Amino acid sequence: MNCNNCKTEVSSKFCPDCGQPSALKRIDGHYIIHEIEHVLHFERGILYTIRELTINPGQNIRRYLTENRSRLVKPIIFIILTSLIYSIIINFFHIEEQYVKFEGDGAKLGTPMKVFAWIKGHYGYANIIMGAFIAFWTKLFFKKHQYNYFEILILLCFVLGIAMLIFSIFAMLAGLTNLKISQIGGIVGMIYISWAIGQFFGRDKIFNYVKAIFAYLLGMLTFGILAFLLGMFIDLIIKH
Repeated sequence: MNCNNCKTEVSSKFCPDCGQPSALKRIDGHYIIHEIEHVLHFERGILYTIRELTINPGQNIRRYLTENRSRLVKPIIFIILTSLIYSIIINFFHIEEQYVKFEGDGAKLGTPMKVFAWIKGHYGYANIIMGAFIAFWTKLFFKKHQYNYFEILILLCFVLGIAMLIFSIFAMLAGLTNLKISQIGGIVGMIYISWAIGQFFGRDKIFNYVKAIFAYLLGMLTFGILAFLLGMFIDLIIKH
């Protein structure tokens, strides 16, 4: 028989070229449980990744980029999962005090304000887009280092993912206790981002931590400005 993936002739349980099983098992309850365990297991799983990025983010992310890419959860999956966790917690507890401040009813305002209303209501997803702008400023501030834009984007997927978990913890505590502590979580998250990025580029240079926080803030500002301009552009198209 031939491999269903690469058409190479197969005489065993696995293709000798691509490693694809010669016969796929049917998807059942056991398969679903195995996939969940694969994501959540400690060794090279989500919990292991969280631990490593909490203890020593700089070294572990550098190792991921240059040495071993099987120890940590894939960065894109990580940022999507953590953003989803944040969004679920915010919606479950109906928390009004979020990390992006916006006052007003987006449905009754112009398109730029509707865009900001959407960002506030979907910060977990908007955070993924913001990473692209933060990566630009990070690359600019740390241009002497030999990391390209996409490698820095991977760095931010991991760092922002942990920040989303920090936001989630404080949001959950706010929902359980009715205390106004979400903004404290925002400060803690920013401190982590500065520490993790600064450590990645050199833990012994204090100025790295300063540049890291400015890269984060400028990335957020750039995202906000472009979101506003996008809303204005849409208004111009509608009016004409």
